[in-house]
Amino acid sequence: MCRGLAALPITCLERAKDLKTRLGILLHKPELGHGIGTSSKLQLGSKWRDSSREVLEWRESFDQLLKSKSGVTAFHTFLKTEFSEENLDFWLACEDFKKTRSKTKLASKANRIFEEFVQSEAPREVNIDHETREITRKNLSGATSACFNEAQAKTRTLMEKDSYPRFLKSASYQDMTKQA
Repeated sequence: MCRGLAALPITCLERAKDLKTRLGILLHKPELGHGIGTSSKLQLGSKWRDSSREVLEWRESFDQLLKSKSGVTAFHTFLKTEFSEENLDFWLACEDFKKTRSKTKLASKANRIFEEFVQSEAPREVNIDHETREITRKNLSGATSACFNEAQAKTRTLMEKDSYPRFLKSASYQDMTKQA
């Protein structure tokens, strides 16, 4: 019978966590398709060259990472290992929210985002100060595409200054750059 996770040495747990991150990144890479034949191999090669260049660009700036769909996926997978993916999920929800044009949908999306990420004791509460939380609450009364701007900016800064440097130093990102 299994003795449970507590019985495993810390190094085993760290290695399992690292493997989970790497597998998660690989599972989300669309360029690692299942084509058969020479033409698909050539396409895969050119796509890999493009994506390997992209992987190296992620370390240039946090903006470069956020511009890349596969970069966002890799960063999200990394954040899951740190149990802080709610920050990126909130940032992405705000980006999607800004694209909403219908006033009715804008109000309902704003309330959903607030309840999920911003309000105190929210299921996926992001780490923002009380003042920003209150400003965001007040902005909901006249929901516009800018009502989450301050909270989104604080969350982005937190990710850029805290999580992003750790992502760049992570074994999974280091492995991706070595393959690139």
